[in-house]
Amino acid sequence: MTENPANTNLRGALLALLAFAVFASHDVVIKYLGGSYSPFQIVFFSVLFGFPIVTFLLMRDASKGNLRPRHPWWTAARTFAAVLAGVGAFYAFSTLPLAQVYAILFAGPLLITLMAIPMLGEKVGWRRGLAVLVGLGGVLVVLQPGSTELQAGHVAALGAACTGAFASVVVRKIGQDERSVVLILYPMMANFVLMGAALPFVYEPMPLVDIGASAVIAALALVGTSCLIYAYRHAQAVIVAPMQYSQIIWASLYGVLLFDETLDRATVIGTGIIVASGIYIVLREGRGGHSLNTPVLRTRSRTGTPGAPRIGQFLSPEQRRPRGGPATDRRSD
Repeated sequence: MTENPANTNLRGALLALLAFAVFASHDVVIKYLGGSYSPFQIVFFSVLFGFPIVTFLLMRDASKGNLRPRHPWWTAARTFAAVLAGVGAFYAFSTLPLAQVYAILFAGPLLITLMAIPMLGEKVGWRRGLAVLVGLGGVLVVLQPGSTELQAGHVAALGAACTGAFASVVVRKIGQDERSVVLILYPMMANFVLMGAALPFVYEPMPLVDIGASAVIAALALVGTSCLIYAYRHAQAVIVAPMQYSQIIWASLYGVLLFDETLDRATVIGTGIIVASGIYIVLREGRGGHSLNTPVLRTRSRTGTPGAPRIGQFLSPEQRRPRGGPATDRRSD
């Protein structure tokens, strides 16, 4: 007996809400550690603790081949971008109010839509193009250039949004040819090696409780990713994708309760503009016939979790493709 699609979509939406609540908790721990340690040190230990579990998960990859990438330059570019995105996000969460960081990172789907034009040959109509411009205008509302002093954290968050979007589009471009294990392990190895190289210059001794917090970051990243995988297995991408914006609610609650943060008017208005434009793009792509590659709907993994695997590996080809959309498939990030 086939289950009612409404029930499966509801289950998927609830799982997605749970996933992004877990991710918000993940970011709170980053912010806590960021008050005492460099983002290089935090990323290093979170990846270190995540390595064993991710390696165990990768053992399920039964495809034949080696770890030599078929597109070495694109793989290298994506790896470098993923490292920058992780470090940038960790630094931004350490130095800025949580809500501001999310508002800027929410520009990622808008940037993916723009980057897909030259990189994937994506055709963007005037409606989606206008939605992108409006959303990017919302980022300017949050940043208020000229009226407030921009900090390094703002630059880091913008950099994380841009490099995370670039990494996602590269996966759209080469993911059909590359093994998932290559796309997962190369960024993790790069984070481990590069952060480890920087560690002697920034290392601060960590008490046991903070080492445990680093392990918690890795655990929450994997739990959140697992919930998101199951969400996409149950529900349509057009239902799951907008749930990422629920993080702004958690950011507001955590910010007030734990860090004495307040939401200023510019952040509220700018976030509303960004979220509205992002949801519009997702809903329009979900209707089918508007996009060959539907790059936003197929961007499933979350920026700022270098210790977690890509979600696409754990979805079937049918689950990777938005239901009701075009038949052409590219692996999800």
